[in-house]
Amino acid sequence: MEEETTGMWDQQFEDILRRALPYMEPGETIIADLELRDYGLDSLGIVDLLMDLESTYGVQFRDESLSRETFATPAGLWATLSSLTGAGPLPAA
Repeated sequence: MEEETTGMWDQQFEDILRRALPYMEPGETIIADLELRDYGLDSLGIVDLLMDLESTYGVQFRDESLSRETFATPAGLWATLSSLTGAGPLPAA
């Protein structure tokens, strides 16, 4: 089942994620359970995405967070990032 992104994460996260997905069309909605690999996120892209997220949010991903599951979907990645920043899902507008 697909979920909409409204209020799930901040715009900065979505912008960073969108840059890491070469097969994502401009304006296409990023949904929570989108398979990131299907949109071109490969191992090199994961490294770039990881560095962008760490730099932007001032966090460091723990070794146990560096798994295929963490980078499988936007929801999983945001959950991991949120646990590092102390943030959670954004309140619904």
